[in-house]
Amino acid sequence: MILDLSPEQLAFRRSVEDFARDVVSPRAAQIDESGEFPLDLIRAAGGRGLLGVTIPKANGGLGLDYLSYALAIEAVARASATVAGCLVVGNSLVAELVAYAGDEYQKEQWLWALATGRTIGAFALSEPNAGTDAANQQTTAVRSGAGYQIKGSKVWVANADAAALVVVFAVTDPGARRTHGITAFLVPMDAPGIARRSRDDSLGVRGLGCMDLDFDVEVGGAQVLGPVNEGFRLAMWALQGGRIAIAAQALGIGEAAIDEAIRHAKTREQFGEPIAHYQAIQWMLADVATELAAARMLTWKAAVAKSGGRESRMIGASMAKLAASEAAHKAADKAMQILASAGYRHGSVVERLFRDVRATEIYQGTSEAQRMIIAERELNLRM
Repeated sequence: MILDLSPEQLAFRRSVEDFARDVVSPRAAQIDESGEFPLDLIRAAGGRGLLGVTIPKANGGLGLDYLSYALAIEAVARASATVAGCLVVGNSLVAELVAYAGDEYQKEQWLWALATGRTIGAFALSEPNAGTDAANQQTTAVRSGAGYQIKGSKVWVANADAAALVVVFAVTDPGARRTHGITAFLVPMDAPGIARRSRDDSLGVRGLGCMDLDFDVEVGGAQVLGPVNEGFRLAMWALQGGRIAIAAQALGIGEAAIDEAIRHAKTREQFGEPIAHYQAIQWMLADVATELAAARMLTWKAAVAKSGGRESRMIGASMAKLAASEAAHKAADKAMQILASAGYRHGSVVERLFRDVRATEIYQGTSEAQRMIIAERELNLRM
């Protein structure tokens, strides 16, 4: 497989890098400090097509391939992990899911607005007892007239602070096997019966607009997304793409950490010369640069497979997320070591990156969950 970027992909990446440098980067520290959802930046990104990178042009998107999407997320994450995280939710977990599973009415109603940033989308799957065990859904959707009554609670719903639409997963057939009785719904956030509860401040990627949501809301039959009782399959489909995007986010954070480490190593002098001249520093940088480059190849390969619709090979999404998040964590850790007290202080760029990167090993499937997925696949192939 040749993974050279095309001229179009290179030009797109440069345009996103310009946006990230000129618009996003100057706000990164303030977003982290305040923890406020950066709605203006998300809408600005949407105006550039960054909330609908893979969505067809006819539906308001850019119509680009998944590798271009991964390049965009990495570029934005290098400036702000938070803004990149918001874009991942809007693209992978909402707009792409509507484009994939929505009927023509749903696409007409929501897709253009989602892809252009006029409407912010959220994805409500996790519950207090349904994290890694995502099939352990307690939220229910019971038939009520021509529609359903949804009751239950969701936690850590990113983008919920400003979302106008939320994809909600609920049990519609309690007697079915756990993964076969769940349905996805498109629920407007202004519907009566939705309560938002603020989350406590998180360690990193602050400003994601995470909220807990309580539902006692009635929805119509036209708000069912995809086939009834097949919502869990849709959630897993969305998370496969999301994991590629989180891998790209991690790469951006890791590269930003290396940038800070190199900048410091070239200017910080000890024993009469820059610390970049010392082998101990050089080898730390060499190791993390190599591991990030290897993870990038896994990420690009998974993105190309996603664009080609090779779902049977989407195990690569788990490999990419696992490798990229752990490589980026190591990069931030080594950057902290190289900067020492200059990086350890509150308010330094490396301190923010160190906190931000940790989330990439947790959300959209922990590293342990990715290892379970990979191991199951390998065991089935080799037994």
